[in-house]
Amino acid sequence: MISAQKIQSLVEAALPGSHVQAEDTTGTNDHFQLVVISADFEGKGMVERHRMIYGILGAAVGGAIHALSLRTLTPTEAGKQS
Repeated sequence: MISAQKIQSLVEAALPGSHVQAEDTTGTNDHFQLVVISADFEGKGMVERHRMIYGILGAAVGGAIHALSLRTLTPTEAGKQS
């Protein structure tokens, strides 16, 4: 089992300076929604960004994390949506 707080900590540690919001969408600690805003995403497409997150979370994806909804943005992209 993994918590939203643990997911958030893992991503923040791997992508310093990023803004991360992790939410347990079902209350069962296996379905999560994750929003990550990071300058590390600059110049990368959506698939590459998602692969970065999957790499950070490792074996938990498909294991303790049954479902993961990702939204990955650069700071510029996030600013345009405000």
